Amino acid sequence: MSDADTEPKVVVVGAGPAGLSAAVFAGRAGFETTVVENGSSILSRNAHLENFLGFPAGVNSRLLLDMGRDQAERSGAGFVDAEVEAVERDGTGFVVSTDDGDHEADYVVVASWADASLVDGFDIETTQQGSKTYVETQDGRTGVEGLYVAGRLAGQPHQTVVNAGHGAKTALSMVHDSDVSFYHDWVAPEGYFTDRGREVPPGCEEVSEEERKEREKESLRVMRGYFDEPHPEEPTPHPSQEG
Repeated sequence: MSDADTEPKVVVVGAGPAGLSAAVFAGRAGFETTVVENGSSILSRNAHLENFLGFPAGVNSRLLLDMGRDQAERSGAGFVDAEVEAVERDGTGFVVSTDDGDHEADYVVVASWADASLVDGFDIETTQQGSKTYVETQDGRTGVEGLYVAGRLAGQPHQTVVNAGHGAKTALSMVHDSDVSFYHDWVAPEGYFTDRGREVPPGCEEVSEEERKEREKESLRVMRGYFDEPHPEEPTPHPSQEG
């Protein structure tokens, strides 16, 4: 497991909106972040996403997932395509066992569908609603040190923007619970802190006007690439529709 001189390791289980958002914030905070995914997010079943902030005419759901994955990778996260079989304690950390090998972690964020079987081995509170089991959390915390749950499994509403926000909040809970020095994740204009005689807080960054313009140009270039052509994939059918 990690010591004080190495980056803490986090494994995020699930690559839907909650898991991807958690991976973005964890990676940007300096965690060695691994996302374990298997199959498509339920969001991929959506025909056209029309209530996600920042897309006035909506956005293709599969494209949003692609962009989220790319953003997580830009933030330093790595991805593993595997089926998670178990999450277990290993000393002060965890082992996430998959059908393609084991992954050690100091922290685990479970951001999968509303099936709590992966955390059955831990003494945490759950609630049952029909066929779904939800984990009781406080800002993503489960009561088990180092184990967090985000998104639908934490009982969040189905809406994509809500789950993405809860993934971010859960990651920030994890960062604040760790030994990582962190204030908040914010890119500020040059002088915002230093012109007031303050050091730039941990997690923040000041950028010059030239650098700000370069980053904006890069963001425009990247976004044009995403929206140049329609997304090639059709909505994923519900499992009950598959023959």
